[in-house]
Amino acid sequence: MKHEWRKHEKLIYIPKVTADVIEISKMKYITISGVGNPNQEDFKERIKTLYTLSYAIRMMPKKGFTPEGYFEYTVYPLEGDWSSKQDINDINSEGLNKEKLIYTIMIRQPDFVTQELFNKAWDMSRAKIKPDHAVSVKFVEKEAHRAVQLLHRGSYDSEPESFLKLNEFIENNELERMDAAWHREIYLRMDENDPSKNQTTLRYSIK
Repeated sequence: MKHEWRKHEKLIYIPKVTADVIEISKMKYITISGVGNPNQEDFKERIKTLYTLSYAIRMMPKKGFTPEGYFEYTVYPLEGDWSSKQDINDINSEGLNKEKLIYTIMIRQPDFVTQELFNKAWDMSRAKIKPDHAVSVKFVEKEAHRAVQLLHRGSYDSEPESFLKLNEFIENNELERMDAAWHREIYLRMDENDPSKNQTTLRYSIK
């Protein structure tokens, strides 16, 4: 049976609109890091790189190679860890400067994916990837941890309303963030024509 994250891992990826605590297991990702405005073309190219490599792995059986432990699955959604070169006081007084954003975007990979398999996907996809992105693409394992998350519906510019809910939940339940400078976003629906239809899981890692 095909593994579909929307059905089989719904609790992890599609939370309620109210904040809640969740346990996140160890997971494997292909990641790429950068600095700057996510509305720029370079950011879109980095997303393209992640999907190119992710689909190269998913489609390997159709290319004549079936990895050990392979199973049919839906490619996981785009995720991003975000911070800023601005401190919180500057953001509050001047507003968020998107040119100073720091990010690592990523796509989760099934457990059967190894460094060797990632290297094979890289070799298969090399011609489709911008050379200057090569140094920042990595295959990583992220450790298990706890998190607080909720579902945000609407444009990215309206996310502060949902972050306020997360912060209130953390304070009311006497929780502590792992790193107050970073947060995770999981892009369930991205609608360029109507951002009000966007659906994004917002997450803080907690101790």
